[in-house]
Amino acid sequence: LGHFQAMNRIFAEYLDAHRPARSTVGVAALPMGALVEMDMIALCD
Repeated sequence: LGHFQAMNRIFAEYLDAHRPARSTVGVAALPMGALVEMDMIALCD
């Protein structure tokens, strides 16, 4: 969560007012020293 504010600024910079839902979960560490893990739900119409 140490980079949460920076992620919010970047998120707002690239997405308009119709932003997708997102989730944030703080953990002690991620495998292989990763800084971020992403998940996605997509709808193909």
